Amino acid sequence: MGAVTSSKPDGEALLAGVLTLLSDNKAEDIVQIDLRGKSSVCDHMVICSGRSSRQVSALAEKLADTLKAEYGILSQTEGRDTGDWVLIDAGDVVVHVFRPEVREFYQLEKMWQPVGAATGA
Repeated sequence: MGAVTSSKPDGEALLAGVLTLLSDNKAEDIVQIDLRGKSSVCDHMVICSGRSSRQVSALAEKLADTLKAEYGILSQTEGRDTGDWVLIDAGDVVVHVFRPEVREFYQLEKMWQPVGAATGA
């Protein structure tokens, strides 16, 4: 990732940057959901897990800092203080970072899966 660009990145470039950052910082079970044409809120949703509240908060903070420094995006975050579930709203891409137990409880991915889609083991 490079210097701040003068124009807003497109959703695909932003998604790629988010996925790379999460992977590089050891986020687990990263899932991307294409919401184009399904939601007016965003084009892409990313859901991932951190092993602990501390890692969840650290992933969210690193992502928010990188969005600002490298994309010029001042993202909105919710839930970083508790570290159970943090939402990072970067406009075209919304990221949910969960502790595994909280992710299992809410099963957010299932809301957006096509009817009849198989779930992972």
